[in-house]
Amino acid sequence: MYKPFEIADKIYSVGCRDWDIRDFHGYSTYEGTTYNSFLILGEKNVLIDTVKAKFADEFIANISRVIDPKEIDIVISNHTEMDHTGCLTKIMDIIGKDKPVYCSKMGAKNIKSHFKQDFNFQIVGSGDELKLGNRTLSFLETRMLHWPDSMFTYLVEDGILFSSDAFGQHYAGDKFFDDEIGNEIVPHARKYYANILLHFSSRVQDLLQDVTKMNLKINMICPDHGILWRDNPSKIIELYDKWSKQKPTNKVVIIFDSMWESTTKMAKAITSGVESENVNVRLMNTRKWHRSDIITEIIDAGAIAVGSPTLNNGIFPVIADVLTYIKGLKPQNKIAAAFGSYGWSGEAVKILNKEFAEMKFDIIDDGIRIQYVPDEDDLNKCFDLGVKLAKTLKERLAGGDNA
Repeated sequence: MYKPFEIADKIYSVGCRDWDIRDFHGYSTYEGTTYNSFLILGEKNVLIDTVKAKFADEFIANISRVIDPKEIDIVISNHTEMDHTGCLTKIMDIIGKDKPVYCSKMGAKNIKSHFKQDFNFQIVGSGDELKLGNRTLSFLETRMLHWPDSMFTYLVEDGILFSSDAFGQHYAGDKFFDDEIGNEIVPHARKYYANILLHFSSRVQDLLQDVTKMNLKINMICPDHGILWRDNPSKIIELYDKWSKQKPTNKVVIIFDSMWESTTKMAKAITSGVESENVNVRLMNTRKWHRSDIITEIIDAGAIAVGSPTLNNGIFPVIADVLTYIKGLKPQNKIAAAFGSYGWSGEAVKILNKEFAEMKFDIIDDGIRIQYVPDEDDLNKCFDLGVKLAKTLKERLAGGDNA
């Protein structure tokens, strides 16, 4: 539990930290997360988002340290996922179900469907405003960032953007602002983008263009997870612009698994080939690296190689898990190659190439299949595949081709 704190004049952070969570629907959260919620005091007291249901008592206690929860006049639901609406019914029971709940059209539909209750919904869309005496809230729909109901709430006079699941990070610690934690937070933000928003990158680009056209003065960005961006909010906006463009860089990620280390030997030889061309490389064993860390490395890679032994006429289970996860996040602009050892049938490489084709990766080689244990000639072929990956990537980067 932490004491609610004032982020601006009469605006409080009243959310909760989840120190113990280590998995967020398939995404590893080694440092926990926060469920941020915000209270704006004035002629009308406004609560923006709630928290996960298991933290209800702590959440109510946090609000109570600022005002009597019964004095909340308005609730805004930027996003209806349960880590942000888990305490909505409890709040409405306290403040009265006749109090307005501002949300998008899809937000109202989702809340009705989930909770089987019909609150006093006030449907808002982009450009709609809510006057709060000397303050004004403006709304911006951000559909599919990352749910159909998602929206931003912007406090006009203060230049504060309450950004729901955009610009966040899964991080729970004793720092609450960007200037307190510094660049240490960037890897968390990058991992968050790769695992939550990567497949909506085109929509992120559209959103950033919309925000630019609106010429919003943004003094602070308050996401629903992690630290708040008050010192340099433009930094995370610039990073989102970079990540969402998915421009390939001088980097190869090699993903593999192995039964009896034959595919491991192949992976290491390919890695050596990539390194011989002075191209950055990451070698990632799928039983040593979590899928969410692998996609984070892929986000800016220009090339990937995936290796799997053949098992029961298919690819290795952990490789299948990782590829399913990667496919769902839709990384773009990659060149790719497959490799793997086998005992008697050897379908893995063919299956991997099919996966690459479905992800619209550019397959630059038929792939290498080696029966049983690779010998020196086999490892030389693997080395050469690494060289081919690296050279092809460098040529495309030099030519300005996004692979």
